[in-house]
This record gives sequence, C-alpha cells and structure tokens, in this order.
Amino acid sequence: MPAPMFPTNAHRHDPYRTFKFQVTIDAKTVAGLSKMGALKRTTEQVKWRAAGDPSYQRIMPGGSSFEAVTLEQGLSHDTIFEEWANAVNNVADGDAGMSLLKYRREVVINVLNLQGIPAISYRLRRAWVSEYQALPEFDANNMNTVGIQSITIQHEGFIRTSPAEDPAET
Repeated sequence: MPAPMFPTNAHRHDPYRTFKFQVTIDAKTVAGLSKMGALKRTTEQVKWRAAGDPSYQRIMPGGSSFEAVTLEQGLSHDTIFEEWANAVNNVADGDAGMSLLKYRREVVINVLNLQGIPAISYRLRRAWVSEYQALPEFDANNMNTVGIQSITIQHEGFIRTSPAEDPAET
C-alpha cells in the first residue's frame, strides 16, 4: 500500500495547484503577483577513477548552485519591486549607491490549499534583486494584455519552513 500524500486529509487525492500561492518580501505580501519562476537547485557531479580500477568511473556530488527566481506582478501602484531594486543599485542618487543594510531581503513563498490556507512554505536565503523591469512593452493595437513588471531574485538557497503535516481541510 502506498504512503498517503496527505496524512491529515486522507480524503484528499489531488496535489496542490500552481495558481494558489503567495509571496512575502520582508513580511509584506506582494500585491497582484501573477507568476513566479521555479525553485531549483543543481548539484555538480565530480567524476573520478581509482588507480586500481581504470575501467570504472565513479561519480560523487560536488557544489550546489541555485537558480534565480523571477516574480511577475500586474502593473499597479505597489512599489515593493522598485524599492527593493533601488536598494541594490539606486541610479536616482547619481552614484548608483547601494544600501548595504537593506539590499538583501527575506522572501517567503507560500503554497496555498484551495481554501487559501498556507500548506507549504519556503524561505529564500539572503535574496537580492539582480534584474528589474519597471514597465512592459506597450502595444496600442492589443487591448487584451495586462501590463506586467518583474524582478529577478538571486539567492543563496531555499529552506522549507512549513510544518511537517498538511493543514486540516473542511
């Protein structure tokens, strides 16, 4: 018999959906968030051969790296992306000054169940903005497009912070 996917909610058989999520930056929820890139870690492989066994190659894990995460937000009056990008490299000050105190932020990603309750959470370690898109490309011939702004976040890893059990559903 296979292990249950949801021990607390034995009636549940479907995995969590990708459209129910929430991102907070320094405990402030990002408004109008429409899309987030995947959390991905890659571990390098180190290949080596023992001197007495030249026909057999062994592989062991090397260093790990973490891919940048892109957040996309519907164009609005929320300034969280711009404020964070300016803390990293503020060209408005004239000397592209960096706030050493505020350029790294705590980012938490919450996967929500269909009732809107956080079920799984991850925290990005030592995150900062490497790319900021303030405005999208505009097209007067396309009335059915939503304006999107985005940031790309570099980080030094992610940690699962959610409880071991899934929240009880009604």
